[in-house]
Amino acid sequence: MTEHDGWETYSKLVLQQLETLGVAIESLRSELQGVRNELTQLKAKEDRVQELKEWKEKVDEVASPRQMLYALRDIEELKIFKTKSVTIFLVAQAVVGFILAYTHLL
Repeated sequence: MTEHDGWETYSKLVLQQLETLGVAIESLRSELQGVRNELTQLKAKEDRVQELKEWKEKVDEVASPRQMLYALRDIEELKIFKTKSVTIFLVAQAVVGFILAYTHLL
């Protein structure tokens, strides 16, 4: 009987270990799925970075970053000049209009 009891105890122990291993395998599967998801996200980000790198190379063929900075500064200066010149033109036209109106009244 002790041999039968020993086998029963051994089989329960083996079954318990198999269940523990099964739970561990399921845990590893879920963790592996999480890693796969993260890897997919990283690949998508890598593709986006590659697209940006290609875009930057194309832009650099046209103008360097320093040239673009100077161009933006020039554009800003031209905007300010345009505003000033339009304002001066409107003031000059208003003065001429007042002079003409005044001369017609006399």
